Amino acid sequence: MTQQETKRPFGQWLALVLALVLVFVGLVNTMPEIPGLQDLARDLTGRKFFRISGFPPQYFYPPFFVLMMAIVTLDASVYREWKREKPQLAWLGFLLDAGLLLAAFLGALGFLAETDSICLFDQISGERARLIQEAAERAQGVIPGISLEAEVPACQARFGIWIIPLLFTIITLFFLYNVRVWGLPLVVVASVVVVYTVATALIWVFGLSDNSFLLTKLGADGGDATAAAIQKATNVFITPDGFMGRFMDIVVNQVFPYVILGSLFGTSAGGTSLIKVAVRMTRNLRGGPAHAAIVSSAMFGTITGGPVTNVLSTGRLTIPMMRRNGFSPQFAGGVEAAASSGGQIMPPVMGVAAFVLVALTAVPYSKVITAAFLPALAFFFSIFLAVMFQARRERVEAMREIPEDLIMDRQDWWNLIIIVVPILTILVLLLGSKDFYTDSFVSTILPAGVVQTIVNATGDAVSAGWWAVAVLLPLLFLDPKTRARPVKILISLADGGILLSRLFLLLFAVSIIAAFLNESGLTGELTRAVTTWLEQAQYLQLFGLTIHISGGFYLMLALTCAMLCAIILGMGMPTVPAYVNVALLLGPLLSKLGVSFFTANMFVFYFAVASAITPPVAVAAFAAASITRTEPMRTGFAAVRVGIVMFTIPFIFAWYPELLLIEEAVTITNEAGGRELIAGYSGEPEWFALGLLGLRILLALYLLASALARYDRGPIAGWEIVLRLMVAVLVLWKAPVLMWVGIALGLLLIARNVFTKQTTVAVPSIH
Repeated sequence: MTQQETKRPFGQWLALVLALVLVFVGLVNTMPEIPGLQDLARDLTGRKFFRISGFPPQYFYPPFFVLMMAIVTLDASVYREWKREKPQLAWLGFLLDAGLLLAAFLGALGFLAETDSICLFDQISGERARLIQEAAERAQGVIPGISLEAEVPACQARFGIWIIPLLFTIITLFFLYNVRVWGLPLVVVASVVVVYTVATALIWVFGLSDNSFLLTKLGADGGDATAAAIQKATNVFITPDGFMGRFMDIVVNQVFPYVILGSLFGTSAGGTSLIKVAVRMTRNLRGGPAHAAIVSSAMFGTITGGPVTNVLSTGRLTIPMMRRNGFSPQFAGGVEAAASSGGQIMPPVMGVAAFVLVALTAVPYSKVITAAFLPALAFFFSIFLAVMFQARRERVEAMREIPEDLIMDRQDWWNLIIIVVPILTILVLLLGSKDFYTDSFVSTILPAGVVQTIVNATGDAVSAGWWAVAVLLPLLFLDPKTRARPVKILISLADGGILLSRLFLLLFAVSIIAAFLNESGLTGELTRAVTTWLEQAQYLQLFGLTIHISGGFYLMLALTCAMLCAIILGMGMPTVPAYVNVALLLGPLLSKLGVSFFTANMFVFYFAVASAITPPVAVAAFAAASITRTEPMRTGFAAVRVGIVMFTIPFIFAWYPELLLIEEAVTITNEAGGRELIAGYSGEPEWFALGLLGLRILLALYLLASALARYDRGPIAGWEIVLRLMVAVLVLWKAPVLMWVGIALGLLLIARNVFTKQTTVAVPSIH
């Protein structure tokens, strides 16, 4: 047992134990269908409808919710910290901890009491049994010989007016712990939304304004303000937008195995071995260590899905390696931060935000990773280019010889098996075909039960993640350090449970934003206002120039607005809330302007990821700065310069949705509410056209990366930097004439730099 672990306070040890229970129960709940197992359990218990997985949400969510919040309370106890640092306030810390537990219990109780499928108070009083009996009697004999299913009776005993103070007490306590665990920015945004909703409701009640932005959807519910307020507060407990709705489903039923997988990977020896492989692959490239950082961060980032975790895991090796080879500390930190953030957009696992994208768009996970593939390749290719130009600029040479501490040994190859096999398991199950396993030779060489198990899991993201965890657990024993100390696995599993509990605490704030936005009607009002303005506006005055708004300029304005909102709202907060906040506000707006709903969400998703490297609150860049020991803001700007393409790729696939490779990306909702393809698209990838578009993107990325590095084969003059940026835009323009002009100019600029490189005097490196 390590010294750090032995120093854990009792409360944190108890949190680990409860987290281990949480992980066990959660993995049982998400367990895929295994032939015969369910029947065996029913035979053993004698219960016809007994389930050992896929528990009913209305009964499973409340206790799971309370368990997660108990773990958060014990792990991030205010009482424990204040007892040590502020003894005089220890009693207040105890009350806050107890308050969070009580709030969690009351939240679960409110859900059980107000949900019509349970009606806990009615069940206790016996009223529910009486109502069900009456409903069953009414259903008999409606049509002779036919018995209709009885209607579900509504709850009779409810919280009533007390649901309002109960809701705001829960929100206050949960927000306090959100600040403690996740920081202030998310809570500020959520609090603004809550205050806006309450304020507009009061404005409606007292008739203080008729401005549509200062009114509320409560007004549509009639004149009874009290009844309307009670119903809206109840909705936060029981509707899909509430805290027991889709965000609980994301944690419990979708990302659960992947968070556990990332936790197990994070403590395995495979991460270091991945870096060694990356160094081996890139040792002959001029920017070798930086290229190795890109490769390792992409591979490790897709597993962990967290930019800060990725930076602190791989960056401890890659950043010193880059500095040894001559890169400036700011650039080394910027490369690691940008590459680590890109891990969230790198298939096949991506990050938690990708599963939220699945939940909000109703697009299968296998299609999401397909859509993410080409943009992710473009992003990491652009970082490769940035490193190549910077290596030329700073006179960095290829390392050739691998440092002794990064030479692959026999154990490293075994460690790679620990990483590769679970990832292959996910890929095979996600991208495989059920028919292949049932109709091919596979069905003849494997037992029928095994084949059926594989078929049940094929195409299902949760099942693929679950089996990856099941495969990984025994593989961890390939590492001698794990064999010597197997308790590491239990601690890793428990750490995964703590991370899941903290994740739901974060998503609670997101669910409050979603629920209150829905109840206030702000999203619809904002969408109507902007679309009306875009329809009526004829021109825009900018710096004394009159710009006529026509054609795609509408879309560009909306996309730019979405970009700025995603970056601003994402400052200092994780990708998930940054994405959800903007998607809820601007997703409907973008989808009304000719962009498919899925493409609009992907657009916002990319900028939410980019917020991790965007100053002034660039969390991934600041984590890298803690390793380089340099000024954080300079590292943040270096990360933006390296990862600038993350800010441009969303505009590219918004204009060219065929890059996302799936039909949902080119499908829009027409005025009648039906689904139809965007004009000019068939719904199937046209590979020749995609290839030509890919070449244009490569040229544009080359021009962009060289302009930002201020270097190609030699230094680039100021006028050429501006010209390259303008030409990069022309290369991707949809108008054929402008596109060909851009291509010709781009090739001429590159050729000019190649032919004049011998006579160009190199500029000194600016650190």
